[in-house]
Amino acid sequence: MRQRIFVLMSALLVALVAAAVAAGSGEDKYALKVPGGLAFSEFRGYERWSVIAISENQGLIAAILGNPTIIQAYKEGIPANGKPFPDGSKLAKVHWYPKKAEAEPGQPTVPGAQANADFMVKDSKRFAESGGWGWAAFEYDNATDSFTPGTTANKPPQGHDAKCGLACHTIVKDRDYVFTQYAHR
Repeated sequence: MRQRIFVLMSALLVALVAAAVAAGSGEDKYALKVPGGLAFSEFRGYERWSVIAISENQGLIAAILGNPTIIQAYKEGIPANGKPFPDGSKLAKVHWYPKKAEAEPGQPTVPGAQANADFMVKDSKRFAESGGWGWAAFEYDNATDSFTPGTTANKPPQGHDAKCGLACHTIVKDRDYVFTQYAHR
């Protein structure tokens, strides 16, 4: 009986240690927060959002994704119709370093290592000072499989609050501060 209890206790201990190691490997990206209040957790599930458009800029390729609220707004003609995006609209822009898929026909350029993820959320009360939008940029480290909030050392530089995107996005104020246009399907 003692041997059986010892075996069960040993198995339980091994399972607990394995769970602790698994939980400790890599950080929880959803625990990250940009100073000023914008948290990665506000964009939980962005990986499954619809594609609005793709882009290539400054040596990176990107997929611009939108939550259902902003997708519906685009389909209703916003912002081209002069109306602002509704509160709750969210965008995610995931950047990758390009690489050639040499084994594929035509050797297309495809996403390689991830570079970062940028987010925008429309909340006209919370972000009244920045056109109703909050921004966040999170740099990705492939070696550690972890994200960190962007800083002024990044390109483009990221301020230390959720209003960091306003300076850049002011040039599209007439499009409710959103660069991305909904691509034709």
